[in-house]
Amino acid sequence: MDALTLDDLDRGLIHALQVDGRAPFTLVAEILGSSTQTVVRRYRRLYAQAGLRVVALPSPRSSGTHQWFVRLTAATRTAHDIAVALARRPDTSWVRLTSGGTEIVAIIHTTPSGPDAHALLLRDIPRTAGITAVSAHYLLHTYLGGPTAWRGRVATLDAAQQARLRAESTPGPSPGKDTGTDTNTGTGTSTAEPDPRDSAYQLTDADRLLLTALRDDARLSYAELAAATGSTASTVARRLTALRARDALFFDVDIEPSHLGVTVSALLWMQVAPAHLDAVATELAGHRELAVVAATTGPTNLVAHALCRDAEELHRYLTREVALRAIARIETAPVLRTYKAAATLRTN
Repeated sequence: MDALTLDDLDRGLIHALQVDGRAPFTLVAEILGSSTQTVVRRYRRLYAQAGLRVVALPSPRSSGTHQWFVRLTAATRTAHDIAVALARRPDTSWVRLTSGGTEIVAIIHTTPSGPDAHALLLRDIPRTAGITAVSAHYLLHTYLGGPTAWRGRVATLDAAQQARLRAESTPGPSPGKDTGTDTNTGTGTSTAEPDPRDSAYQLTDADRLLLTALRDDARLSYAELAAATGSTASTVARRLTALRARDALFFDVDIEPSHLGVTVSALLWMQVAPAHLDAVATELAGHRELAVVAATTGPTNLVAHALCRDAEELHRYLTREVALRAIARIETAPVLRTYKAAATLRTN
């Protein structure tokens, strides 16, 4: 099969879905200057050939969980199986194989308290055969990543197009998965509208059940979400509208980076003096080459994820852009394979 080449329409569709993962295809088509049928066909093609997935994830302030960057050193013969097992767990994300195939890096989500709050970190991983070393870095602050998308994926729509997309589709009717029709079930009238200014809204069990369904496919219709959660379409619509108004969730687009021109990916583990950490991280968060910038605990207290066209571009970036005096040390770990993105498995 020939390699898939993305054009401006494909990139515009990806950008639109990043802005609003549930935007109706009719609106997306109008903004992109295309027909609904064409946009639907492009979406299906990207879904089948580029691994495109639109997912909804809880915002960090509402999730009620802690995030840890975990680095595992494993024997080459066992690293693949360990990475696959980690990727299949619901409490992990961004599972990658790095550094010559002997290091696995993953984000592990833990609850703040309870007898099994850190079972994976303290019990399960250390007992796993084949793992020879473990280091865990608590994620303190995210400067880039999560709700803020990599610039290489959102560089097609102009400000006016993005503003119109947000204004006309939030909150919008149920988008449907593969059709251009809008299946509005009616949201009814909520007796207690959420105040978007409320801070640190904590998800309820019903919210989490809904987000579990949206984690696999954020474009499910209200009827499909109702069936998945044992609720009604109108109740699901109200709940989703409330979560969005409270910024308790965000949409993300999973797609194979190679289709966006990326052939080299690397994790950058940096050591920065605490007095300079915020300034350095803020500056790095503005770099187009980076998809993630986060402050962590540990001897390396700043981690970034670089996405580059080739090795030469990565070399230029490391020697000209990241060569800041405040960065005392930097370790570059090439990413050899991604087993799990934000939510999407890539184990095949």
